[in-house]
Amino acid sequence: MRDAAPAFWHHHVGISVPDIAASIAWYGDVLGFALERRYFAESIPGEIAILRNGPLHIELFQLADAQALPPGRREPDSDLRTHGNKHVAFAVEDVKAFAAILKQRGADIVWVKKFAFGANAFIRDNAGNLIEFVQKDSITEAEGRL
Repeated sequence: MRDAAPAFWHHHVGISVPDIAASIAWYGDVLGFALERRYFAESIPGEIAILRNGPLHIELFQLADAQALPPGRREPDSDLRTHGNKHVAFAVEDVKAFAAILKQRGADIVWVKKFAFGANAFIRDNAGNLIEFVQKDSITEAEGRL
């Protein structure tokens, strides 16, 4: 049996974007995130925006000298060929219905698929970053354990 350990939980995902104002608007219009705060970080240097939707947070970064997202990173399967973080994923009860709403809101739908192990949808944000929605019956756990 493992020793009792402190709990941990999701705090945020960080995403680099070319136009922070356009991304704040996109995440608000398409996914319902609201701007919590925006500031300039001299240490980076760059613009930062913290967005929130309920307990979910997204941190956007805009740096003057950032590189554009390469084409292979805009496709779920080819993105796996590059080491590093791949995408952020959220759970929804009905991925097909959720994707239909996102399409009405102007989302760039990559795919909506059903597999033997479950269903998912991938979209791209306004900068081409991948976002996944996984079909789950309900919220399972709010925190992890060491």
